[in-house]
Amino acid sequence: MSDDRGRVTSAHWGAARVFTEDGRIVRADPFEEDPDPSSIARILPQAVHHADRVARPSVRRGWLRGDRARGAGRDDFVEMPWDEALDIAAEEIGRIRRVHGNGAIYGGSYGWSSAGRFHHAQGQLHRFLNCIGGYVAHQGTYSLSAMEIMLPHIFGLGEIAFRHCTQERWSEIVAHTETLVAFGGINTKNAQTIAGGTGAHRTARHLRAFEAKGGTLVNVSPQREDSPAFSQWVPVVPGSDTALILGLAHELERTGRVDHRFLARCTVGYDRFRGYLLGHADGVAKDADWAAAISGVPAATIAGLAERMATTRTMIAMAWSVQRAENGEQPIWAAATLAAMLGQIGLPGGGFGEGYGTTDAGGTGPMRRLGGGALPQGTNPVRTTIPVARVADMLLNPGMPYQYNGEDRTYPDIRLVMWAGGNPYHHHQDLRRLERAWDKPDCIIVNDPWWTATARRADIVFPATTPYEREDFAREPSDPYLFHMPRLIDPQGEARDDHEIFRGLAARLGAEEAFTEGLDTEGWIARLYEDFREKSAEQGVAVPGFDELKARNWVLIDAAPQAAESVLAAFRRDPDAHPLPTPSGRIEVFSRTIAAMGYDHCPGHAVWIAPTEWLGTRGRYPLHLLSPQPGDKLHSQLEAALADEPGARPMQVAIHPDEGAARGIADGALVEVFNDRGVCLARARLTADVVPGVLILPTGAWYRPDGQGRDTQGNPNVLTRDIGTSRIAQGPTAQTSLVDIRAI
Repeated sequence: MSDDRGRVTSAHWGAARVFTEDGRIVRADPFEEDPDPSSIARILPQAVHHADRVARPSVRRGWLRGDRARGAGRDDFVEMPWDEALDIAAEEIGRIRRVHGNGAIYGGSYGWSSAGRFHHAQGQLHRFLNCIGGYVAHQGTYSLSAMEIMLPHIFGLGEIAFRHCTQERWSEIVAHTETLVAFGGINTKNAQTIAGGTGAHRTARHLRAFEAKGGTLVNVSPQREDSPAFSQWVPVVPGSDTALILGLAHELERTGRVDHRFLARCTVGYDRFRGYLLGHADGVAKDADWAAAISGVPAATIAGLAERMATTRTMIAMAWSVQRAENGEQPIWAAATLAAMLGQIGLPGGGFGEGYGTTDAGGTGPMRRLGGGALPQGTNPVRTTIPVARVADMLLNPGMPYQYNGEDRTYPDIRLVMWAGGNPYHHHQDLRRLERAWDKPDCIIVNDPWWTATARRADIVFPATTPYEREDFAREPSDPYLFHMPRLIDPQGEARDDHEIFRGLAARLGAEEAFTEGLDTEGWIARLYEDFREKSAEQGVAVPGFDELKARNWVLIDAAPQAAESVLAAFRRDPDAHPLPTPSGRIEVFSRTIAAMGYDHCPGHAVWIAPTEWLGTRGRYPLHLLSPQPGDKLHSQLEAALADEPGARPMQVAIHPDEGAARGIADGALVEVFNDRGVCLARARLTADVVPGVLILPTGAWYRPDGQGRDTQGNPNVLTRDIGTSRIAQGPTAQTSLVDIRAI
């Protein structure tokens, strides 16, 4: 039978009306309420029913023989019944717990598999592992590790609290901002996504309103396409943002435009930073000429931009991509310091913000924080954690000491890795190194709907359902839409929900009652929804009963922004009465906490540190590779179907025509991008909208090396460096990589 009207469901890229016929998804149309819907959902029919779906529980043949080397994903698998596969997995989990303890299990996992509140793969995995004694977890995200560490040091606020409840919302920017300076740009393709889904994308609408009122958007980026067409492009050398910001700061000092009254009232440590800026300590003034030599931005442009920022209401925005680089902590600190020098922090439409356009949640402003609806994960008895992007370091170097945000730590000895709802062979760097690390554990267990690169390199693979094969509900805290997510089709093959997979393992390990609390899936969804409904009522927000929501499919709830004064506005008005939760109660231009860490690369304020790999040190590899998010999917989701489209793979790499001409590369030519870490194929796209010396190769292609180890799909993480941003945040540094390119 066909579903003539379709049913609405939610996803990380927004809602869609999905149509089915004879048990198959046949079409996914944009949600009619969305003025700027994402096109990602168009590929759902092909992806959900793709031949790369994991059909049955599968165990790697070599692992059954005792071979731990995972063969770079080329080993074959033995399909088996669910009971047998669960028995094997439970026996191995039990063995590792007995012999090595729960501290030998890495269950950090990572990924965006579902916008639903109950069928959250990581949450299900963490609950299961906590029920059997705990696991080694991760801290931070691949998206913004440096931001997550630095904002508490500078402003005393966590990243989520800063972005949602502190920085200026889009409505204030449209109303009051005259100059929006966007380091890394504001790219609406990134704003397709939002953690809990959305019913109406907003970022493009806000940008159109900002343009219509005559606002100036300055795109400081190596790529013109990082911002809308109306923006003013300031091309910059990748990795040099801190130097450029210091040049702007010096220009404010030179022209007497620093707001010293604001600095005295609301910050600490400016004198220490000022001495560095003016060159008192090292004899090097960080002036516009100095910054121009590093950043490639002419000194006159720097001076003109500094004057405009000082004479107009200015918002300094930073994209997350800027801090995914070596020493990525520094541009955040430098930008916040520059905003403090301008003295506009806490004024409507002024100051510093991050993540505008990085997801559609950026700039939503203070919202009703409606609690409830989250799966309880329990308490983890294992206290060991690692920075999320240091997983390969951990696997390769058990027992090795390392430093993180002022702490001395030691990597654990991991014997079991459990992963659900994610694909580290998408988001991790230096994939050949990750493959070497992946061979270290005794066992790797993966839940996944598809045969991703991660699943192909596991020992035990359980087929998981997609969000379209199970019931759930979705609610994003920054969005007024509440969705029932209906089960649109039956599970494909023998796929099971993550909850059912872990219930089966828990039963075999004596923890079924603790894991399920006597509830089935329907019971859990009902409990979580009622919890959300009760918490909403406490906030004065009416939410319909679950049966009514199911009947209506979706509803709008009153999640309007709170009218309360923002944290920074109150702080600016009276910093003594409303101090920030920093050690000083002020914005920390100089941080005694960071200075006390004793890290030789950071004296306690923002500084320029030349990256190990950048265009200022090019030698054998003269081109800087940048690897932004793709525009046709979220991370690598749905890639199996996208890769089938004619001419879609390998991925396109953007290159300046001058660089192409010097290498005999024509538009559309098949090329190899390479360095000492690896080689990948790509298809050249010649464009003057990228800085000479820079290549742009988006992420998202599934890692599929040929017999010589050359990736055939165009995955840039074959080439990227796997080092931490610094000892402060230990975040990923995907944007700090030198390569070369050749026609083949």
